[in-house]
Amino acid sequence: MTHKISILNAACHPDPYPYYASLRAGPALVFDTELKCWIASRAAVVQQVLESPACAVRPVTEPVPRNIAGGTAGEIFSYLVRMNEGRAHAVPKQVIQSSLRKLDLSGVAAYTQQHAAQLTSKYDVRTGNGLTQYLLALPIHVMGSVLGFEEDTLPALANWMADFVRCLSPLSTTEQIDAAHVAAKVLQNSFRQLLQDSQSKPYGFLAGLQTEAELCGWQHADGILSNLIGLLSQTYEATAGLAGNSLTALQTHFDILKSICEAGADLPQKLRELVAEVARHDASVQNTRRFVTQACEISGQALQAGDVIVVLLAAANRDAAVNPDPDALQLNRPDRKIFTFGHGRHACPGQHIAEQITGNCLHHFLNMPAFDFSTLRWTYRPSLNGRIPVFTPNIQNQENT
Repeated sequence: MTHKISILNAACHPDPYPYYASLRAGPALVFDTELKCWIASRAAVVQQVLESPACAVRPVTEPVPRNIAGGTAGEIFSYLVRMNEGRAHAVPKQVIQSSLRKLDLSGVAAYTQQHAAQLTSKYDVRTGNGLTQYLLALPIHVMGSVLGFEEDTLPALANWMADFVRCLSPLSTTEQIDAAHVAAKVLQNSFRQLLQDSQSKPYGFLAGLQTEAELCGWQHADGILSNLIGLLSQTYEATAGLAGNSLTALQTHFDILKSICEAGADLPQKLRELVAEVARHDASVQNTRRFVTQACEISGQALQAGDVIVVLLAAANRDAAVNPDPDALQLNRPDRKIFTFGHGRHACPGQHIAEQITGNCLHHFLNMPAFDFSTLRWTYRPSLNGRIPVFTPNIQNQENT
């Protein structure tokens, strides 16, 4: 079957990487006349765009997507650190980064091990749908525990988050957006109560975050709870994609699977290397966008206010200029350069959390005698930028053989 590829479907294409290579071989910035946007694919150009103060994460004239503006989901979106610039971005990011740096990753690992085991009693990971749902639920259960949610509320939290994140895609239907607004209101109320309860738990993550907020002068309750929801939403799909793409990597690279199974005491380090390399080699976030706010020059190309740039993070990951032999999956790759989690002022502060959850998730599967990597088959969830495997029944799938 022939798949016509463009930047609109590359993220969910069976193999977008030859297309990305063809873009890297062309101009530093290429203009797509049909989509009316510039495309950046080389590592140096991607880095320059992400560092440019003239390139913002949202258009000046549309700080909140019009399809969710005016509703609760749009209200949350308006406060998100990753969707703002200037003080509205810098101060909250400082608070979140500082709080996450103090987060005990061994605690994240323990929660992952706990929920990885518990969720196998709810989802049959030997079936395609069960595995897909498992990988989406696990990050929310782990981060929900980190944030202080009671265990019996975690399944509902995962459902609310699933409804909420659907509105963040331009592909969302009216029904999905309506459901997202409902979920957003429930999430607001839940996090408001959680923040209030955290005041009596001085050593928890939320108490520490609120202390950081006071020290930095970020006294905006709605902004704080919105960004906590944002942290959970970023964890939800990006980690599920990273874990899913790690599973597909092991299915398609038997030599690496064999070396990991035989790693013995070196297994934790091997898994860390695998997850980092998968994040580079098959990014769960394939692209992002930047909106030019003032006349500037990127890689010798004059840009004007209002121009849009599609930044191909996954293409930059496979640029030989920063990652030699870029199409090979190498666990011991030296000086690995990864753009998947962003770069510069909008780099994702939760990268190490996503990698920790994914590594422990893989460890759980490796210890499951009934889990057979060789039977995995998958397609990808329709998306403009996320690469999230949708595992299918274990029958021959010509796309992935």
